[in-house]
Amino acid sequence: MTNTEQPRLPLPPFNEDTARQKVRLAEDGWNGRNPEKVALAYTPDSQWRNRAEFPRGRDQITEFLTRKWQREEDYRLIKELWAYTDDRIAVRFAYEWHNAEGQWFRSYGNENWEFDQQGLMTKRYASINDLEIAESERKFHWPQGRRPDDHPGLSELGL
Repeated sequence: MTNTEQPRLPLPPFNEDTARQKVRLAEDGWNGRNPEKVALAYTPDSQWRNRAEFPRGRDQITEFLTRKWQREEDYRLIKELWAYTDDRIAVRFAYEWHNAEGQWFRSYGNENWEFDQQGLMTKRYASINDLEIAESERKFHWPQGRRPDDHPGLSELGL
């Protein structure tokens, strides 16, 4: 970590409340769809597995997210805490998006995260499956950006 970086609260060791906060902060960041800003939540040498891609470090993470959000239009994500330990968090998630042809998808997945003592994510392993859906089957309806606090989460939506 460089001297100019600030800790990313909350910090490990996590308890249930701080793990839930970390999950919501990650969801909010990804829903903001700003690759450079999102990449700052990861260590400069962070290791990822996302589907069949293996980005390493912030530059590759930024490139990956830029491509992702160009391809996955009208992206909206919900994450939910699954489990946690001192410096690790497991989440399940779903997001909805459409491609350039207008076909809608709901992508389901699980992520395993590991953090350093400054609260930056050092490892992110994601497994994701895509399901084609009709636009009428969408469940994530809010303006682009942060999911409103009163919008149901995955469990409330039956996902």
